[in-house]
Amino acid sequence: MGRFKEADARIFKAVCMKCNATNPLGATKCRKCGAVGKIRRKNRKKATKAAV
Repeated sequence: MGRFKEADARIFKAVCMKCNATNPLGATKCRKCGAVGKIRRKNRKKATKAAV
C-alpha cells in the first residue's frame, strides 16, 4: 500500500478513542486505559491523482 514497509507498519495499527494510545491491530481492549470497545483503526489517506 505505502512506499515503504516501515510506513505500512505504522499505518496498520489501532488507536484508542478515549486516550489516543496506539494499540496492536487485533486489540479489543486498550493497553493504556483498559477501555473496551473504544478501539478504531488508524485513518489512511488514499492516493489520488491530481487533476491537470
